[in-house]
Amino acid sequence: MTSSTGALRAAALRTRLRQAAAIMGPGIVVMLADTDVGSIITAGQSGVQFGYRLLLQQFLLVPVLYIVQELTVRLGIATGRGHGELIREHFGGAWAWISVSGLAIASIGALLSELSGIAGVGELAGVPRAWSLALAALALLGVALTGSYRRAERVAIAVGLFELAFLFVAWVAHPGVGTMLREAFDVPFHDRNYLYLSAANIGAVIMPWMVFYQQSALAEKRLRPEDLPAARLDTAAGSVITQIVMAAVLIACAATIGRRDSHAALGTVGALSGALTPFLGPVAGRLVFGAGVLGAGMVAAIVVSLALAWGLGEVAGFRHSLELHPLRARWFYGAYALAVIAAAVLVWAWPDLVALNIGIQVMNALLLPLVLGFLIALTVRSLPHGFRLSRPYLALVMAVSAVTCALGVFGALAGTGVV
Repeated sequence: MTSSTGALRAAALRTRLRQAAAIMGPGIVVMLADTDVGSIITAGQSGVQFGYRLLLQQFLLVPVLYIVQELTVRLGIATGRGHGELIREHFGGAWAWISVSGLAIASIGALLSELSGIAGVGELAGVPRAWSLALAALALLGVALTGSYRRAERVAIAVGLFELAFLFVAWVAHPGVGTMLREAFDVPFHDRNYLYLSAANIGAVIMPWMVFYQQSALAEKRLRPEDLPAARLDTAAGSVITQIVMAAVLIACAATIGRRDSHAALGTVGALSGALTPFLGPVAGRLVFGAGVLGAGMVAAIVVSLALAWGLGEVAGFRHSLELHPLRARWFYGAYALAVIAAAVLVWAWPDLVALNIGIQVMNALLLPLVLGFLIALTVRSLPHGFRLSRPYLALVMAVSAVTCALGVFGALAGTGVV
């Protein structure tokens, strides 16, 4: 091989890598947001209360998460339209508003969760709640007002990478491998609290705003059919990363707080940071855990706010793009700003909202039939030839979705004593 041939191949490889990097992003962002403050508290409480008995579920949810979000990839690339817009087109305005109402409920709950966590990190550092909330709200507004989706995406990824601190948390907690393996396969199905936390973990993985965000983000990037493999890889990588982070939080809390007191309630970021105090000391422990929570809360707040603004724009029919100047898309930017500011004010007025985190995840589990029902129906009705699911794969998707919905809803109802 001549040097010129080698140079050409190297140049071609660099070009392909740049193209792949330009395509990838929405999947990583939405998955980093999936491991939000509420999810972290849910995973931490799972480890404290039941040791490693909910660890296996974290990994079993990886393919479920990928299957669900891969459908949004197909829809976003094949149609170039957002989720709410497709529902309105194929099922009518009434169903579109029902769908976006579920999105609004889940988004408001998530925003309260994220900003509560961010305020908690501020309090650990001695920053008054009002100041930390104001700074977070200004940062979130600044991300949107840049007028560029790609810039918002890069900011979200950079902030979300702080979540990798939880891998270090799990490592220094020194979990017992034998205990971990033994408890992972010891499933107490008779325990209502276990079923409730199991439902919360399912709701912490598949959330309505994830579907709206990723499909709208792909449409915003104007990806083409040939970009589908890279977009799938983006989603697969994100699915693995988010569940590894969830598992890391569970392991860290099971090996520390859970070992000392299985009845401890992790209602605050400060309580969670206590998992590291025996190993890193109070200052370093708070710093590492605080960085992870801050990254999780900020990236999720960006995604949730954008998902809600996009969803409302798609259903109501107003302009909804980060590429448009705020004066040309006033309703879109207004909805985004209103969601952020209202959530910040609520968290400032009612400081104990962080206690709702696990309940919010359970609510997401109850919304699963609505979310997955629309998603599957759209893949059947709106995908063109070449993007459609084969009959065996469609059957698999429907079976996985049905089982996930059934487990989530049953766990939620059983945990609250309804059944």
